[in-house]
Amino acid sequence: MALYEHIFIARQDVSQQQVEALTEQFSNIIKEQGGQVGKTEYWGLRNLAFKVKKNRKGHYTLVNIDAPHAAVAEMERQMGISEDVLRFITVRVEEHETEPSAMMQSRGDRGDRGDRRGGDRFGDRDRGDRGDRGSSRFGDRERPRRDDNSDGGQE
Repeated sequence: MALYEHIFIARQDVSQQQVEALTEQFSNIIKEQGGQVGKTEYWGLRNLAFKVKKNRKGHYTLVNIDAPHAAVAEMERQMGISEDVLRFITVRVEEHETEPSAMMQSRGDRGDRGDRRGGDRFGDRDRGDRGDRGSSRFGDRERPRRDDNSDGGQE
């Protein structure tokens, strides 16, 4: 039997429990066809890069499968029929990863970032002693007055 990694995206308006039920339903199809399902990872509700069937978000799930091609083809056929599944992809692999996927590892690293903004609330600019007045080209001098008789330098 061949090893596969399968990822599917469910609609944003289904609940996490419904996504788990879908995963169980598709896992049963694999088992009935003589295959085995390894680990399953629920990656959560994530933004899509573009709208897919009028959805901006989707529930992502990864499933590791050890099954014959016929079982995977039947599961994909059922996913194509299901209205709750937006997209899916199945990739044949040499071996399954035993550790958590990169998506699950990156989820754990988010808390270590801390505050992403650098500097104070104005950024790293040196505001000097001007405060909120902005800059003046003339410093402390008074701005030169224009002569009312001149018409913009043209004679």
